Amino acid sequence: MNIDFHYGVVYIAARVAGMPAGDALTVAHACQYVDDATTAGILRFKGGETFERFATAHKLFDYATTEDDQNRLVWTPFHFLPAAEGETLHEKAVCRPDSAVAREVVRRAILHRDTETGLHRLGVTLHTYVDTWAHQGFAGIESPWNRVHLLEAQDCTRKGWFAKLKLASEHLIEHIEEDILTVALPVGHGAALHYPDQPWAKWHYIDGRNEFIQRHNLPEFVQAAEMACRAVRGYLEGRQDFENQPGMPDDVTEVLTDLLNTNRHEDDNERLRHICRVLKAGGIPGLKESIPEYVPKGPGSWKYLATGLKFGDDTGDKPVWTEAFEKSDYRLFHDAVKQHRFVTTQEILPTHGLRIA
Repeated sequence: MNIDFHYGVVYIAARVAGMPAGDALTVAHACQYVDDATTAGILRFKGGETFERFATAHKLFDYATTEDDQNRLVWTPFHFLPAAEGETLHEKAVCRPDSAVAREVVRRAILHRDTETGLHRLGVTLHTYVDTWAHQGFAGIESPWNRVHLLEAQDCTRKGWFAKLKLASEHLIEHIEEDILTVALPVGHGAALHYPDQPWAKWHYIDGRNEFIQRHNLPEFVQAAEMACRAVRGYLEGRQDFENQPGMPDDVTEVLTDLLNTNRHEDDNERLRHICRVLKAGGIPGLKESIPEYVPKGPGSWKYLATGLKFGDDTGDKPVWTEAFEKSDYRLFHDAVKQHRFVTTQEILPTHGLRIA
């Protein structure tokens, strides 16, 4: 999923669930920031203080050349949560929508609700949770399950398919074969391009087991929004049985379904801007409000507000550590990331028979 869902739709789901606007914004920002926190390693302050960060994403196509061990610590716990179903490691590593593992990850976030990182942890968790619908059938490790052949989408010619591919990377030639692309992008849904993340897409392909896979994203994305709303209600009530909480009202579901289906701009940031316009105009039943612009990096970003650093690679003078850093969204997000990754890879997955980190 892209920013239109992780930031816009998750914000709407949180507000519909009854979360105050300020808290819903923190949750939605953390949810989207999982896709933008690409700087790992130690943040060093001028006075000698240090703070450890984990990247929750790689830059575009970096995962094609990153070691599998590192992929397992990034793509698996945050974007392609294993369902732990099947017999072999590769079968267990495949992501499935709303799996038992996914629900356990949400329950752990609800248990964490009364801590200082509670909202940020919920945002990180919701990113992982809703991605199980979009990324189903793929794995966050190098796996034959990620192979894609004869990829086609409704109303999309082969020429148009390659045009999208060319836009996705200037390094790939227009007439590359699917087999080469599959080898070049062995992790996640890279070989399936952006189709898994487009809310309206109808598409199909042959997977690595030579099975025909047909996907219609719209009902899957609507269900993801519904369950995100239930997860937020569970968080607010301290109820781990979040799946039994009320979801979105029917009128909200109807409007959101139409919005996801008709908001088809190729640029996901444009899709987010349209969602924001609809929300501001009162187009979502029960809501009429503005969502602040999301700033991923540079001035105005969580990192900049916490450290004064303007660049993602920490270029510039070392920041001065203050007590304000400890209260910053940037620090709280990264600590929530560390908590989420540990719980997912070291506690939940091993109890489901999967050790990958």
